[in-house]
Amino acid sequence: MKRLSVLIFLMFFQVNLIIGQTSLNKIDLENGKHKVGFRHYIRSDSTRTYSRIYDYTNQTIARPIPVSIWYPSIQDTKGKEKLHVLDYLEILKEEEEWENLPNEQILNWFYYANTPANQNHLKEIANAYPKTEFAKGKFPVIIYTPSYQSSSIENFALCEYLASHGYIVIASPSRGTETRWFSNNNAKEMENQASDVAFLIKEVGKYEMANYDKIAVMGFSFGGLSNMIAQNKNERIKAIVSLDGTERYQYALLKKSPFFDINKMEVPYIHMSQKEIPDNVLEEDNIEAELNTKFDLYDSISYSTVYRLKFHHLTHSYFSTLGILFGDRDQRQDKSDAEIMESYKWVSTYTLNFLNAFLINDVSALCFVENNPSDNGVRNGLISQRTKQAESVAFSFQDFNDVASSQNYQNLFQLYDSIVKKHPSFKIPEGNLNTLGLQLVFNPSTSEQGINVFLLATKLYPNSANLFDSLAEGYLHIGNKSKAIENFEKSLELNAQNQNAIDRLKQLK
Repeated sequence: MKRLSVLIFLMFFQVNLIIGQTSLNKIDLENGKHKVGFRHYIRSDSTRTYSRIYDYTNQTIARPIPVSIWYPSIQDTKGKEKLHVLDYLEILKEEEEWENLPNEQILNWFYYANTPANQNHLKEIANAYPKTEFAKGKFPVIIYTPSYQSSSIENFALCEYLASHGYIVIASPSRGTETRWFSNNNAKEMENQASDVAFLIKEVGKYEMANYDKIAVMGFSFGGLSNMIAQNKNERIKAIVSLDGTERYQYALLKKSPFFDINKMEVPYIHMSQKEIPDNVLEEDNIEAELNTKFDLYDSISYSTVYRLKFHHLTHSYFSTLGILFGDRDQRQDKSDAEIMESYKWVSTYTLNFLNAFLINDVSALCFVENNPSDNGVRNGLISQRTKQAESVAFSFQDFNDVASSQNYQNLFQLYDSIVKKHPSFKIPEGNLNTLGLQLVFNPSTSEQGINVFLLATKLYPNSANLFDSLAEGYLHIGNKSKAIENFEKSLELNAQNQNAIDRLKQLK
């Protein structure tokens, strides 16, 4: 008896299958200095409703959000045993809503071949310790989004690897809007998964050791679509990692989202894609040949730096730990197990260096990402790479005002100079400065800030009688009579017909 569903969504159907022979040890990831802790628990999102599909009731509940979190742990793990792969698969059972399924049924139930090799995988020791205490310090955060309808633990080896190098990785399963399963409306399900990302960002913010200013998203397959929307909606997301993300193949679906705007994609982005699909597979599986070359999202990006890598020894499903360990091999196109594991190791290495480069500003990691793969020790024929640099983003008056406001309109001369160095074409309209200054001046709580705006304005436009008149009005409003007279007189020097200055000076003198 087998459950009639497939756990891991494959972008392309595969036939002529053989069973892979791999192991965690043979992937040989080079873990960092931190020991890795792991916790799994369930939260609820009361803003959304959900039905447990196999309970066969009409009852709805608050949407459950199973949370898996990997993190840098305290070094003292005395008395603790590391997780086994079976422990992760037990989480898969819970997320699939088959909590009481006997463990001996796992390999049958979830369409994994019940072979001696796969039974041995269940016994393998992972790198994380359950429920250890958090290490001291602040650590950047990665939100992981799984592939189509998949588990939070589908890429546990990569998540452990990143946590060992000082990252917090938090994930929840890819679930449908109403039930465990996706509906036929993938646009809706894409939005729903993006909402789960937003929930996880709030959840990780509860942890004191999470650096809430350094957050990236990382998604495999369908999860890549959701991350594009999440980034557009949340300015806390500073970088995007895509593991053969579906945004490459279904850009038209992404554009259906009212929340997605390609011009708002202004953060560094790395996309690591599968190997070219052979002609016979394209024909036999009825796959469009243009999927080997088409990448509309990449072509449309203007304002973010993009790294595009193609892994010539990886087909789609092997961008996940479960795919490598338990996935069947397609004799028509898959490489050897050793080549697959070697490539997965490089996927992990590039992910780490990209995150180090853009979340913690590691210069050597940035050099690694920008190098030719061969310069990083990648053997020839394994990876090809393209890079697209971000175009200069126009800096608007609104952008200027956001920064000026954040520093209480202090040091505006220095701010303006620093902006012009980065954006030489930046100009502040005289009228905008005049209006902003008057709004601030006439507000009793911001009058001094308004004076600062006018001091900048008169420096930028020294021949503007109107700005000196407004500055004088500002000084008069705050009771500085001498400065008001000085600036009304300056306004009259520039425009002898300024009747307001004439009248004000008569009153003041």
